[in-house]
Amino acid sequence: MHYDYEVDATGLKCPLPILRCKKGLNEIKSDQVLKIIATDPGSKKDFDAFCRQTGHELLSLQDEDGALTFYIKKRRLS
Repeated sequence: MHYDYEVDATGLKCPLPILRCKKGLNEIKSDQVLKIIATDPGSKKDFDAFCRQTGHELLSLQDEDGALTFYIKKRRLS
């Protein structure tokens, strides 16, 4: 999947993957895609809730042997 910026949050526990995600989203423009790699199993729920609360779109979640890869589209600013 195409992405515009990547954040590596492997080995980090909650809330650090979400904090890294926020920093990553600040680096891109509206409608661009952020790729985040995490290993904390709780990240699945955390990123789902984060996207629902902030309006960003969780495009995809891939789980390969505990390595979770999220693709998040930054919401368009109104």
